Amino acid sequence: MDMKNLELQPSPALNIEILSGMIADIQYNSGEIPWHEDGKTDPWDLVESAMGLNIGGFFRESERAFEWMVKNQNENGSWFSSYIKGVPEDRTMETNMSAYIATGVFHTWLIRWGKLNKSSRAFLKNMWQPVQKGVDFAISLQTERGEIYWAKSPQGSTDPMALLTGSSSIYMSLKCALSIAHLLGIKMTRWEIAFEKLGRTIRDNIHIYNISKSRFSMYWFYPILSGALTGDAAIKRVEKYWKKYVVDGQGVRCVSDRPWITMAETSEFVIALSAMGNSKLAKIVFSWIQERIYDDGTFWCGYTFPDMVIWPEEKISWTNAVVLMAADALYDLTPASNLFSHNSWDGFLFKGLEK
Repeated sequence: MDMKNLELQPSPALNIEILSGMIADIQYNSGEIPWHEDGKTDPWDLVESAMGLNIGGFFRESERAFEWMVKNQNENGSWFSSYIKGVPEDRTMETNMSAYIATGVFHTWLIRWGKLNKSSRAFLKNMWQPVQKGVDFAISLQTERGEIYWAKSPQGSTDPMALLTGSSSIYMSLKCALSIAHLLGIKMTRWEIAFEKLGRTIRDNIHIYNISKSRFSMYWFYPILSGALTGDAAIKRVEKYWKKYVVDGQGVRCVSDRPWITMAETSEFVIALSAMGNSKLAKIVFSWIQERIYDDGTFWCGYTFPDMVIWPEEKISWTNAVVLMAADALYDLTPASNLFSHNSWDGFLFKGLEK
């Protein structure tokens, strides 16, 4: 990677209200947020969309999204992999989807309050049981070595495969869950143990994770995005695989062997770079996608190159949400802008939390 050849491209100003408003517009009255109009819903991306709503100040809409999550949580703490207008479509139960509610809840708390008072404590107490059940389901599939299997089948059997992207997401969610517990004065020793074991597998035994998923760029940068890899290890990982996943001047491929740039993966990589403290490079990469927008100012999901065909054509809720999260990480739009910053965390606890 040669920084000298990477340039910051001029771009139109990102319109926060348009992006978050688009998410609000496709939300159902139930609170469910599909991928796009009449599309499917998955719990992880719904939480991501709720975080986008938070950034735009659509707090009631975000609340409704979490209300939908609470209402649809399974007894074992999981959610099904996908729904269509409230009806389960795929009854697989994925661990990263069950834990991610903790990240969304903590993000909401940071943006709306950032300190304990009557209303913020009430919010956290109200969401504690869904968070606890979701995280407990995730770590119930953790091995003695520390990795977390990705899912249970609709029949309830565990699929003994650990995914690096999913486990990295759970690592981030555990940090947020432990911070929530700290704010409520609840000691969660088993979560702390699970967190430490999971982190060691990502740092020291990354080879145990399913290598077949390494085609996906998330496999590359999610250990950094989550904060499992920091410092020199994060820098080396970025540099080692840059050419495999990045097209200079375009963005980040979804998968390494396809000519398809996606706004979500590019934006998540921007957050990872910002989390490392490399805001200069993050701003350069983010600038590459700023003109990949529809006439209404919302972002494409992705496009092929060099023919520049938009695909898919639908306007995706979580794509626009993660663009908002990247902008927040770079330009401090909200009090949650440093949620992913490595320097903002002391082990498993967000720094500066008031008890």
